[in-house]
Amino acid sequence: MAVAEAPVQAFTVTLIIRRFDPEVDEEPRWVDYDVQMYPTDRVLDALHQIKWEQDGSLSFRRSCAHGICGSDAMRINGRNRLACKTLIKDLDISQPIYVEAIKGLPLEKDLIVDMEPFFESYRAIQPFLIASDKPYKERIQSVAQRAIFDDTTKCILCAACTSSCPVFWTDGQYFGPAAIVNAHRFIFDSRDEGSQVRLDILNDKEGVWRCRTTFNCSEACPRGIEVTKAIAEVKQAVLRGNPGLPRLDLTVV
Repeated sequence: MAVAEAPVQAFTVTLIIRRFDPEVDEEPRWVDYDVQMYPTDRVLDALHQIKWEQDGSLSFRRSCAHGICGSDAMRINGRNRLACKTLIKDLDISQPIYVEAIKGLPLEKDLIVDMEPFFESYRAIQPFLIASDKPYKERIQSVAQRAIFDDTTKCILCAACTSSCPVFWTDGQYFGPAAIVNAHRFIFDSRDEGSQVRLDILNDKEGVWRCRTTFNCSEACPRGIEVTKAIAEVKQAVLRGNPGLPRLDLTVV
């Protein structure tokens, strides 16, 4: 006879959140909250419980809650993560969970930052297909051609990579990893005719050459994109001036 498993018990988790209200605060302040959570709950669930049951003034962004929209990127225990993909059981709950806004972008309120500088860099690299032909049907592309840039199509513009970059923290003019990743997606697209334009944009003092290969961006990406590798491939395309070549078997050291 099968023995019924004991029901999973909720436990108390302490979240310490870096709060900031520009109408009343001169500087951000840390505020702690105790919430009842289950192991499979997410940090986003804890934030919802705090906002809905304890303090309605807590402000943060979220939308799909399934790791697709990228709107709930924040620093959790010192690492950039999506709150909707970070399970309570994967954190050390014997210690408080520290939650704060991502770094390098202007803080607006609590966990919300001004994303406009981030999107300005994204728009600057012309993240759209540039093609003069007008095919009768779709533009044909082989599986091998698609594979060259497949990894960088996964970007959800959450800014986790860019706001984890120490160069971006200290130099607000740097394009940042996400913009370069999205440039990569079109630079290596066989259907695109604007690769050289993007390479010229990124061959700038605030472009790819500001990257110091710390791998923070790759570690922060919630989609598993090899961000540092993509940046290195764009650097090589700038140097050789022929982005149409197949992807190299490149190891970044």
